[in-house]
Amino acid sequence: MQVERTEDGFRAVDAAKNAIDVRTSGWSDHTDASAPSLDAAIDALDLGNTWTPDATMSGSVESLGFPPVYAPVRDIDTGDVFDLGSGTGPLSIPEGSYALYVESRVDVYVRFDGAATIEKPRYEQLHVRFPAATPVEIGFGGGVHDEPETVTVPRTPAGVAAALSTFPAGHRTATADRSFDSMRGLPPQIAFGESVSIPDSVREIRDDADVRVVVPPDLEHLFVVSPFAHYVGAEVAVDPDGRPRIETSGRTHRLPRLPEFQDAVASLLERTFYLDCAVRETGPYGSELSVAEVASDLGLDAGSLYAASPGERLDAYLETPFESVRDRFPEWHLSMSIDPRYDHVPTLSHLLANVPHVRVAESTPLPESEWLDTSLSDFYRRDASEAASVEPVRPALGPGRTHGWLAEGVPIDVFKTVPEAYENRARYLDAAGEPISVVAVLNDGDMREELDGVAAHYRERVEALGLELRVDERLTVDELASVFESRNDLVHYIGHCERDGLKCADGYLSASSLSQSNAQTFFLNACGSFHEGVELIRKGSVAGAVTFSGVLDSQAATVGTMFARLLVAGYCMERALDKSRRQIMTGKDYAVVGDGTHVLTQSQDVVGTDVRVTRRGADSFDVTVSMGAPWMAGGFFRPYLQESDETHLLGERREFTVDRSALIEFLSYADAPVVFDGALRWADALAEEIGRS
Repeated sequence: MQVERTEDGFRAVDAAKNAIDVRTSGWSDHTDASAPSLDAAIDALDLGNTWTPDATMSGSVESLGFPPVYAPVRDIDTGDVFDLGSGTGPLSIPEGSYALYVESRVDVYVRFDGAATIEKPRYEQLHVRFPAATPVEIGFGGGVHDEPETVTVPRTPAGVAAALSTFPAGHRTATADRSFDSMRGLPPQIAFGESVSIPDSVREIRDDADVRVVVPPDLEHLFVVSPFAHYVGAEVAVDPDGRPRIETSGRTHRLPRLPEFQDAVASLLERTFYLDCAVRETGPYGSELSVAEVASDLGLDAGSLYAASPGERLDAYLETPFESVRDRFPEWHLSMSIDPRYDHVPTLSHLLANVPHVRVAESTPLPESEWLDTSLSDFYRRDASEAASVEPVRPALGPGRTHGWLAEGVPIDVFKTVPEAYENRARYLDAAGEPISVVAVLNDGDMREELDGVAAHYRERVEALGLELRVDERLTVDELASVFESRNDLVHYIGHCERDGLKCADGYLSASSLSQSNAQTFFLNACGSFHEGVELIRKGSVAGAVTFSGVLDSQAATVGTMFARLLVAGYCMERALDKSRRQIMTGKDYAVVGDGTHVLTQSQDVVGTDVRVTRRGADSFDVTVSMGAPWMAGGFFRPYLQESDETHLLGERREFTVDRSALIEFLSYADAPVVFDGALRWADALAEEIGRS
């Protein structure tokens, strides 16, 4: 973590280049120990034994400014919580000793004594104001931590079960607050060896399990049950003679075998996770969550269940008719289809903190009717007939808004990943304080319109993100190889791709010829770039956007320009490409390879906003607002158009009817794409248009 002074405060940047700007008024550094200790704040906020600040600042200040995110204040002496939630305030905090927690991609913790006022004027900034210069200590942390310990197990089903039993060591709490993303740390990593070897540090922090998961001794059942077992902190065991089951101190819950096992486990995970979200409202970090009433509707005693053991909560949840309230919760955020083999077992360490559904990968051939008629081929980018061919398949998908595919084949409508994508992420976690480097490459002059569009969007974020942009044209094979082999955060290639590779001024660059790829992410906006993209992942990249076959020049420019703006606005790779490709007729020709949940930059709201506007009358509009991301489950939001302080789980949709002036005001500060009249528009441009009409 690197913290540097700016003109109006501080900027903290972690190793993954996530950043937060803290504005200060009347700041003066401390030269003595008069600032209150941050240690008390860590204890009061119950951050768990795995969190320590990566950097701290001590001083006196009159006011602090943060992005408009969730920021509860806890009284260190009494445990009382003052929570502005997603309201605007002001919220008055009386004299006392306090710990403030600002939840963003880089978390901030502030320790202070005295009184304070908190507010979010127009939701544009979170202000913490003190009546006079007040000593504070500020700690910066976040999602980038030291690499987890490694457990070694035999290459057997029993060995995999033993490894999965250690995974809950990454959790930071056993309460229902585990449903918060910040309370689920990374599980241990897995290596294969002759016998079981578990580090003492893992054994010491592994909570005693009061849930036991028993499955047949095969990888299929182990993979499918792994997210549920990890979330509830279960011991995992194999039994060749027994039926799959969940055992607690109070009951045994029997499950069907595959294939029905997949849906049964997915249902159990959703039941447990979402009811934890409702029950946690009685804890210190309740936020007036709209689904909290579900607990009482189902007859649950949320107050006693909040701090009960995971097994006790599970027993209570299994007694409820959860199916009767399931539609009051969001669609599940992520489903991963995985070929259950030993080479994929270590990847579970990277996936499970995000509580995805895991299913056994299955697919069928893609009907020709789903592919664009070949009569359009004359309009594709030149030389499309020479592009490397693929044979896409239709994956059998489970429940979820976003889908990943860790298996053989070329699937449509999902991101195609490989184990290297997750292993490579650690390679880019040593660049705290360095600018986000973007290289736009134009290797065909006929596509300059796309270059101009994407470069304009990247330049818009130069100051806000500390982004560094370089534009190259007509690169040779060696020059383009150097771009990929040099350390860059995003390479946006605009040109052609053929069977021999990416077209250059003097030939073709095949990704297989690179010594390694040091491009964290990429967009190969060229015909048939799928195979080149997968090879870039295997060579060192984390995620990228590619095409399956030929793409139209004009439509490629549409996708490329929108993708550039969404990516630098904080959308993950899969969401950015999905929104972009929906604007064109040949959208199924685009896909993400690698970790589709990967985020290159952060948005001010941590996760991107989805907005749909429909004209209701001459001066009336229907607005649907949602926030969510496949890499974050369990968080909450409050729509700007909402008058009450009620919050909603990420992934929920809220509907409003507003007049023209209210819509224009909303759009003027909603830095988000908006679907209007069936087309994707940007909020600021749409606000101007509606204002003129």
